[in-house]
Formats: sequence, C-alpha cells, structure tokens
Amino acid sequence: MRYMVVETYRSGPGPVYERAARQGRMLPEGLRYVDSWVVDDGGLDRCFQLMETDDPALLDVWLARWSDLATFEVHPVITSAEAAARVDVAWPTDPP
Repeated sequence: MRYMVVETYRSGPGPVYERAARQGRMLPEGLRYVDSWVVDDGGLDRCFQLMETDDPALLDVWLARWSDLATFEVHPVITSAEAAARVDVAWPTDPP
C-alpha cells in the first residue's frame, strides 16, 4: 500500500535536513521511501513524501522518530488509474 505523508516542519527545513544528513531517513525495515516533493513557497517548510509498506504500523514507528521536528498527516493513496477502475471508467494511457 502507498501512503502520502504530508510533513510540516516545526522550525523550518534546517533541522530536518541536518538530521537527515547525519542519520538518514531513519526508516524501519519494511517501510520504503518512494519520492518526495517540497512546497516551493519560500519557506520550504512542507514536504509531501510517498511511502510504501505492507504494515501501516511501521509508519507510526517512523513518524515517532521525527515528531520533535515535524507534524504529519498520513493518507492512503492509489493511482488515478486505480481510482478510475473502481468507478468503472477507462483511464487514458496518454493524456490528450
């Protein structure tokens, strides 16, 4: 299962990037980082991370390791094609 994690930095990006540089992502085994994007609004204080795991409890372990530096929202996500299939609509393979 995939999860979109919305991470808001408590004191800006500096402390988060400094810890990541020293200790890595600190992921428990079984939780996989896929990709991330940071809001480019000058503050650089909100990050969207796509994660994968078969055990959602691993997200809690990981978030606890970072909770002093950020707050989190976690949303289970599926692809647009998967959503279209659930509502029985063909999803285009190439955008118009």
